[in-house]
Amino acid sequence: MAKNENCKNWKCGGNGAAGGIYGLGFIGAAIYYIQHAQTFWIGVVGILKALVWPALIVYEALKFLRM
Repeated sequence: MAKNENCKNWKCGGNGAAGGIYGLGFIGAAIYYIQHAQTFWIGVVGILKALVWPALIVYEALKFLRM
């Protein structure tokens, strides 16, 4: 039996919309961090920050809510 044989299209689709939103967020964050970088290596760190920006937002939100 094939893996997707039991799936309906609307139940087993990926998270394409979430991936698109994450991709746009990554691009926006990368542009922001690169524009504000004063050296090449700060720009590299900015790219790494852009990859994990959702985790940073959740961390700050939980810290703000004191959870």
